[in-house]
Parts: sequence; C-alpha cells; structure tokens
Amino acid sequence: MDLGRPLNKSIDAGQVAGAFVQGMGWVTTENLFYSPEGKLLSHSPSTYKIPNIQDTPRIFNIDFLENKANKTNIRGSKAVGEPPLLLAISVWTAIQDALRSRPRYRENKYPNIQLPATSEVILNFV
Repeated sequence: MDLGRPLNKSIDAGQVAGAFVQGMGWVTTENLFYSPEGKLLSHSPSTYKIPNIQDTPRIFNIDFLENKANKTNIRGSKAVGEPPLLLAISVWTAIQDALRSRPRYRENKYPNIQLPATSEVILNFV
C-alpha cells in the first residue's frame, strides 16, 4: 500500500490490519436485524458478532510502498484506513470462489451469496 512517507510505520501497520479485520467482519458476520416495527436490533457489538483474534488470517502480511516524492499531504503521509477496509470485499469473493468448487456449481454457475456472508448463508450453499 502506498502511504507516501509514513509518520510511524508501526501505527500505520496497526491501522491497516485493524481496518481489514473490521471490513472482514462487515462482509462475514455483521448482519443487521430489525424488529417488525423497523427498529434496528443489532445496534452494537453486544448485539452482533464482531471479528476476534481467532477470526483473523494466520498469516497476515502488511507491506508498504516507498513514495518519498509525495509532497502534497501533511509531511507526505496519506490516509491509511479506507483502502484496507474496502479490500476486505476480497474475503467475500474468496468465499464465493470456494463455494464454486462445490459439485453443484461446477457447470459455470456462480453462487450468488448476499452480504454479509454469514456462516448460515454459506451453509445454505454447501
């Protein structure tokens, strides 16, 4: 990821990892539930599943591109969190690719799974 000239690589690495894991939760576990009256019932981490350390990839490599020529941002640093948050959509596409290997999808059919791809959603396609 190109951060320009990072102010603190350790903090940036933490932000990248945290944003990716947050996005991973967004696409796999953070399902919204509403009451019949339309009130949001899953409104906080106490009412829906957020990722924990057991949900993170075992091998999680983070690397930064050197771009010392960046002069347009404060001290040459760029935003860190948004790109890895959105990169987490790759988790959802990886789940679809894994499901495509199932016999019922081998004839060029692609499973159309919704977001979030919760365990229950995935089991419906297995």
